[in-house]
Amino acid sequence: MKRIFQSILYIVFVFVSFWAIIKAILAYENPFSLYENPLVWTLIAFLGLVVLAKEYFSVTMQKIAEELKMEKEGIVPEEVDEWAWAKKLLKRWTKSREIGEEEEIILDHNYDGIKELDNVLPPWWVYLFYATIVFGVVYLIRFHIAGGDTPEMEYEKAMAKAKYEMEQYKKKTPNTFDVESVALLTESADLQRGKAVFNLNCASCHVRDGGGGIGPNLTDEYWILGGGFKNVFKTIYTGGRDGKGMVAWKGVLKPQDIQKVASYVISLGGTTPAKPKKPQGEIWTGEEE
Repeated sequence: MKRIFQSILYIVFVFVSFWAIIKAILAYENPFSLYENPLVWTLIAFLGLVVLAKEYFSVTMQKIAEELKMEKEGIVPEEVDEWAWAKKLLKRWTKSREIGEEEEIILDHNYDGIKELDNVLPPWWVYLFYATIVFGVVYLIRFHIAGGDTPEMEYEKAMAKAKYEMEQYKKKTPNTFDVESVALLTESADLQRGKAVFNLNCASCHVRDGGGGIGPNLTDEYWILGGGFKNVFKTIYTGGRDGKGMVAWKGVLKPQDIQKVASYVISLGGTTPAKPKKPQGEIWTGEEE
């Protein structure tokens, strides 16, 4: 009765474990991808090893129990080669001949005294060769006839899918911001917000009208790190020259506010401040960057 209960408990454990793992695998978009869910596959391998270890332990204990029973009954078990099956299988798959049989398969000709044996090809090698032929045919049909996706095509599709998902995510979360595609803002509300942030954080160095104080004049055509909206945005976002320039504001201000501040700074170009600071840097004559 105890053995039956243990067997039932073991079966339930294995079933529940595999069911839970299968549920976990199906939660992924690509359930059979080792790269997406390595932990789950590791657990599967571990569970498989546990099952194998348990079965091996059970068989070993059963064999020991049978041998002890035979010894008590005075029966001496015949010596059996436990690895006979493996040796037989190896011989079948290699078709090797004994050294004493070499005279039967030696060829008549020789090369510089070296004689050649007429050995057959090992079955494992022949079957492996057949397997490569089958694989080649399947590959040919799959990719060159049926038009299956090559690795390059799979990559392009994955990138297109990721781009689409990113666009959908941005639509659902308007607060996300792409620094690489930032653009100049010209709406009055955006410039007013930029002005408010500028007066609160930047006026202490550049003065409220942008004429310059500790920092350079922002109204003339001279720029230290390049003019144009994108250069101004980058300077505010990542900071000025190391050790003597403006600090990076990306950790203080939101990217959206930095965009508005940069747009406001561009709007100051050509205005006349009360006390303009002497020009610094070089005249910016490039296109918008």
